[in-house]
Amino acid sequence: MSSLAARLGFSERDRVVIISCDELGFSHSTNVAIYEALRHGAATSASLMVPAPWSRGAAAAYRGEDVGAHLTLNAELDLYRWGPITQAPSLLDGDGGFPRTVDDVWEHADLDEVRREWRAQVERAIYWGFDVSHLDVHLGEVALKPEFFDIYLDLAEDLRLPLRLPGHEEQERIGFPFRDLVEERGVLAPDRVVQLSALTSSGIDIEDTLAAMPPGVTEIHSHPGADSPELRACTPDWQDRVQAQHVLSAQGSLTRALDRCGCKQIGYRELRRLMSPS
Repeated sequence: MSSLAARLGFSERDRVVIISCDELGFSHSTNVAIYEALRHGAATSASLMVPAPWSRGAAAAYRGEDVGAHLTLNAELDLYRWGPITQAPSLLDGDGGFPRTVDDVWEHADLDEVRREWRAQVERAIYWGFDVSHLDVHLGEVALKPEFFDIYLDLAEDLRLPLRLPGHEEQERIGFPFRDLVEERGVLAPDRVVQLSALTSSGIDIEDTLAAMPPGVTEIHSHPGADSPELRACTPDWQDRVQAQHVLSAQGSLTRALDRCGCKQIGYRELRRLMSPS
């Protein structure tokens, strides 16, 4: 039985899911799709990409939804750029934005500048009025190098916020016991994380895929976007984002499958509540 599921009040047989949408603030089209999924579709949580061009627009449209901070050190696209919100020379590439690759961040980033930048991103989200529910990382691999992970975990512990992490089975592949460290520090994370695209592109009916998930708390995360000239110009994966919007919509396949398979839906606030001082 998942100890997290038990603490949340579920049974040993329950499949508990967080349906999350990354990159709120990436573009206007992304904001439209994510808020639609949160308000009318299957999504139960999202995360704000503070340095991205439309993050302030996301703040203006916020109505109290479950939104975390999508901690960002990369701007991976060739033509669509964003950069640090602090003075952080080591976090800039040659054209003045964040580095495009994780390896570039790992090679050049000053860890003190990383710490200041990530904290400033959370603080700005709070200043804009977001009730920040959790932390996750843009291009999540960047946090899975021990010295970067230490900053990620320190921030979660200090702010008493849950975070997104790969499951226990990934520790050997990644090479250090990050899940064990999180548990020792009293920080919570879902038991496992899967991408929505992995569920919809497997060739297996999505309801059957959900029914086959192990008990416990699973986060299913996605990158929805509303089809528009803006989205098509921003990113080469625009078709995948539009497909994710359809799957998450009120009439989408995920919404219908969740109802039929008996999954219990929560957001990250339920995890945050467990971490709050009594």
